[in-house]
Amino acid sequence: MKKENDNSKRGDNKRSRLKNILLTLAAIMFVGFVLFPLSIKIFDGSQYGNVALIPIEGTITSGLESGFGVDAVNSQTIIDFIEDAEENSEIKVILLEINSPGGSAVASDEIGIAIKKASKPVVVLIREVGASGGYWIASAGDHIIANRMSITGSIGVISSYLEFSGLMEKYGVGYERLVSGEYKDLGTPFRSMTNQERNMYTKRLDKIQEFFIEEVAENRGMLVSDVEELATGEFFLGAEALDLGLIDELGNEDTAEEYIKENYDIEEIDYVVYQKEVGLFELLTGISSNFAFDIGQGIGSMLVRGQDNNLMLI
Repeated sequence: MKKENDNSKRGDNKRSRLKNILLTLAAIMFVGFVLFPLSIKIFDGSQYGNVALIPIEGTITSGLESGFGVDAVNSQTIIDFIEDAEENSEIKVILLEINSPGGSAVASDEIGIAIKKASKPVVVLIREVGASGGYWIASAGDHIIANRMSITGSIGVISSYLEFSGLMEKYGVGYERLVSGEYKDLGTPFRSMTNQERNMYTKRLDKIQEFFIEEVAENRGMLVSDVEELATGEFFLGAEALDLGLIDELGNEDTAEEYIKENYDIEEIDYVVYQKEVGLFELLTGISSNFAFDIGQGIGSMLVRGQDNNLMLI
């Protein structure tokens, strides 16, 4: 009987220790993921600066942001930052720091519209990459500065998907096509596109390319015909982009600061840095929507993320 009581006490002690450990871990997670970020936000005095610094890094999406090693930025996040900077009376200039190979056509257009709606001057700094959708956004700014070796331009549209029909045929796997509309399964990986379907898809890509060219021409004060000559999807080094009229100046952060001081009557720059705090859930589940036309993800994307990365947004 005594032995059973001792075993029972030891079991209770183990459960008690386990409970304490779990409570301690829960408290640490609460402090780390809730209280600490909240305290930074509450006590951060950077809101009182005179220049809004908004980084645009990674693939531009209209869905969820970074997760599982994928760097992405949501268009609504950037739009919210721009609107907040607009409402902050202390802020005189908005500085966008772009390092993006492109992304969703819709998301890029949304950010571009928000930039053009801003009443405050928007200066753009392209560091490593401002290609495709990243360049669409940059072109909407009032003044573009880029590193001489940065990747810029790449005015073009891409949409792609994997097609398994040959592999399925090899292994005797069939695809039973049941649709209520002739083109309802357009783009399915289980069969090849017909020539008619491919032409339909290409027409949509060409239309988006047309929108892209028109935006760049309007934003940069260029002739549509001149932009069309550059709209091959080719990327340019910053030094080449300057000669082509795609950017205004070569330089870095110091160059951007000097330009802002000289042109907007600011003696000393005090940044308000806008950066979204990424929670645990977003880190674990941040996979962006896959069905969209892409303004990017071509060679600019490979240069940034490596050729072994097979992520495709379609």
